[in-house]
Amino acid sequence: MAALIIRLPDAKRDRLKLLARSRKVSVTKLIDEMTTAALADFDAQTRFEARAARGAGKTKRGLALLAKARGKTFVRRAGA
Repeated sequence: MAALIIRLPDAKRDRLKLLARSRKVSVTKLIDEMTTAALADFDAQTRFEARAARGAGKTKRGLALLAKARGKTFVRRAGA
Protein backbone atom coordinates (compact mmCIF):
# COMPACT_ATOMS: atom_id res chain seq x y z
CA MET A 1 0.00 0.00 0.00
CA ALA A 2 1.22 3.48 -0.79
CA ALA A 3 0.74 6.77 1.00
CA LEU A 4 -0.67 9.74 -0.84
CA ILE A 5 -0.31 13.31 0.31
CA ILE A 6 -2.88 15.76 -1.01
CA ARG A 7 -3.34 19.42 -0.30
CA LEU A 8 -6.85 20.65 0.44
CA PRO A 9 -8.21 23.91 1.75
CA ASP A 10 -8.85 23.68 5.49
CA ALA A 11 -12.59 24.13 5.03
CA LYS A 12 -12.77 21.19 2.64
CA ARG A 13 -10.69 19.01 4.94
CA ASP A 14 -12.99 19.88 7.86
CA ARG A 15 -16.06 18.99 5.81
CA LEU A 16 -14.49 15.65 4.81
CA LYS A 17 -13.87 14.94 8.49
CA LEU A 18 -17.52 15.65 9.25
CA LEU A 19 -18.66 13.43 6.39
CA ALA A 20 -16.40 10.60 7.52
CA ARG A 21 -17.60 10.95 11.10
CA SER A 22 -21.25 10.89 9.99
CA ARG A 23 -20.57 7.62 8.12
CA LYS A 24 -18.60 6.26 11.07
CA VAL A 25 -15.43 5.70 9.01
CA SER A 26 -12.01 7.28 8.95
CA VAL A 27 -11.13 9.97 6.43
CA THR A 28 -8.73 7.44 4.87
CA LYS A 29 -11.55 4.90 4.46
CA LEU A 30 -13.85 7.60 3.09
CA ILE A 31 -11.29 8.62 0.47
CA ASP A 32 -10.71 4.95 -0.38
CA GLU A 33 -14.45 4.43 -0.94
CA MET A 34 -14.72 7.60 -3.02
CA THR A 35 -11.79 6.63 -5.24
CA THR A 36 -13.22 3.13 -5.69
CA ALA A 37 -16.50 4.66 -6.91
CA ALA A 38 -14.68 7.09 -9.23
CA LEU A 39 -12.56 4.30 -10.72
CA ALA A 40 -15.62 2.07 -11.23
CA ASP A 41 -17.29 4.96 -13.08
CA PHE A 42 -14.17 5.47 -15.20
CA ASP A 43 -13.98 1.76 -16.02
CA ALA A 44 -17.66 1.68 -17.03
CA GLN A 45 -17.18 4.72 -19.28
CA THR A 46 -14.10 3.12 -20.87
CA ARG A 47 -16.00 -0.14 -21.54
CA PHE A 48 -18.93 1.79 -23.01
CA GLU A 49 -16.68 3.77 -25.33
CA ALA A 50 -14.90 0.60 -26.48
CA ARG A 51 -18.22 -1.11 -27.23
CA ALA A 52 -19.52 1.97 -29.02
CA ALA A 53 -16.40 2.04 -31.19
CA ARG A 54 -16.81 -1.65 -32.06
CA GLY A 55 -20.44 -1.06 -33.03
CA ALA A 56 -19.89 2.13 -35.00
CA GLY A 57 -21.35 1.80 -38.49
CA LYS A 58 -23.20 -1.41 -37.63
CA THR A 59 -26.63 0.07 -36.89
CA LYS A 60 -28.45 -1.89 -39.58
CA ARG A 61 -26.96 -5.21 -38.41
CA GLY A 62 -27.79 -4.42 -34.79
CA LEU A 63 -31.40 -3.57 -35.57
CA ALA A 64 -31.72 -6.75 -37.62
CA LEU A 65 -30.44 -8.81 -34.69
CA LEU A 66 -32.89 -7.13 -32.32
CA ALA A 67 -35.76 -7.79 -34.72
CA LYS A 68 -34.67 -11.42 -35.05
CA ALA A 69 -34.59 -11.77 -31.26
CA ARG A 70 -38.17 -10.49 -31.13
CA GLY A 71 -39.14 -12.96 -33.86
CA LYS A 72 -39.73 -10.30 -36.48
CA THR A 73 -38.06 -9.36 -39.73
CA PHE A 74 -36.37 -5.97 -39.73
CA VAL A 75 -37.47 -3.68 -42.55
CA ARG A 76 -35.72 -0.36 -42.83
CA ARG A 77 -38.15 2.51 -43.34
CA ALA A 78 -37.47 5.19 -45.92
CA GLY A 79 -35.71 8.16 -44.38
CA ALA A 80 -34.68 6.20 -41.29
